[in-house]
Order: sequence, then C-alpha cells, then structure tokens
Amino acid sequence: MSLTRALTWAAAAASVVALTACETAPIPVAKNFEYTSQYKVRSAGHWDLVARDVAAQTRAMLGSVGVADTSALHVVAPANPSPFDLGFRDFLITELVHDGAHVRVDPAAALAVSYSTQVVRHNSDRPHFIPGAFTMLAGGLAAAYGLRLQHIDTKIVAGLGLAVGLDYANSINSGGPTNTELILTTTVTRDGQYLARKTDVYYLENVDLPLFAKQPQYYRAVNMKVVSQ
Repeated sequence: MSLTRALTWAAAAASVVALTACETAPIPVAKNFEYTSQYKVRSAGHWDLVARDVAAQTRAMLGSVGVADTSALHVVAPANPSPFDLGFRDFLITELVHDGAHVRVDPAAALAVSYSTQVVRHNSDRPHFIPGAFTMLAGGLAAAYGLRLQHIDTKIVAGLGLAVGLDYANSINSGGPTNTELILTTTVTRDGQYLARKTDVYYLENVDLPLFAKQPQYYRAVNMKVVSQ
C-alpha cells in the first residue's frame, strides 16, 4: 500500500471516529424551538385587548365543560395588586359584562374568576430578529412579483430579501423581544374545583416592569424618624 493511500485511509478512519464521538455527546446539545410569535404589552389599551381575549376564551372554555351562560361570575380581586392587576380587573369585568355574562359584586352563589401574574426577567441576550412567517412563505412559494423579466435565481433571492425585510419591519415596529415577560393565568373555580384555566405569556418593555410587579417590591413605605430640637 502506498504512503498516500495509507494516509487517506487513516484520515477516513479519523473522520469516522470523530463522527462517532459527536454522536455520543456527554450532555444534551442545545436546540432551538420552532418559530413562534408572542405579543408585547406596551399600553393600557393593550391591557384592554388582553382582557377582551381572556373574557372570550374563559366563556368559551366554560361552555365546553357545560357551564351555562346564565351562571353568575365573580371576578376576585388579587392580593397585593400591581398597577396592571388593578387595571386588568376593571377591564376584565367590563369585557365580561359587554359579552353578556352575569357578573356579580357579591361572590356568594357565583363562580370565582381569579387571575395571577408572574413577571419573568431573563439575563440572557435577546436576539432581535428571527426569520419567520413571511420568510417561510416566500421560501415555499419562491414568488417575487414585479420581477417577471428577471432570471429565476434573481426572483428567488429578491423575494426572500423582501420577505426578510417584512419580518424585520414587524420586529422593529413591535420594539423587538425584551428581557422581561409576563405570565398571566386566569382560573375559574366552583367549590374548590377547577372549571377553566388559561395561561398566556407576553413580552413587556423592560422599563415598564414597575407597572406589573407587586407593590411591596417597588413601593415600600419609608419609615422616617422625627427628632425634636
């Protein structure tokens, strides 16, 4: 066997060993989730939109478990409410009443509608843009209108470029992903039994965190000692 051929076989064997080693990693390798989107709450008007969605979904879930539309509901006030908690409760009551639900002030003989919030703060970097729906759509159709006289390769590249631009514009207009998220859970119970439950996650602007954090964390009372002269 020539030296060149021997070196070739040695290189091939080394590659096989390397690939085998890669298949037996000591710990699981990192993998991204599939593309998803998530709303960002940026104004009190968005609080109303969130409450509208929660009200509609809650009534739909109650209907799916056989709870009649005539059943009375009582929206429980959360403990240690944040500014968002206070506003969201008012919005939720308003939306339920507008939807025709029987909302009672007195909790007696009514289904309890409660909600809880949890603020999550990430320290890791947030990538601002990930190609999404527009890009995948263009990649599948390879359509680029207005470029009919161009070569097919040019059409595909231009179409993907336009789609990436649309995705990027959407991301820019929303302010992009942030380090702060809100977990909002709405629950309906009767006699200690869960009847309906809905959990959603929203992005928050980092500077808006005080609006969603429980008051004791950000609005502690300051004890002042008065000393007479």
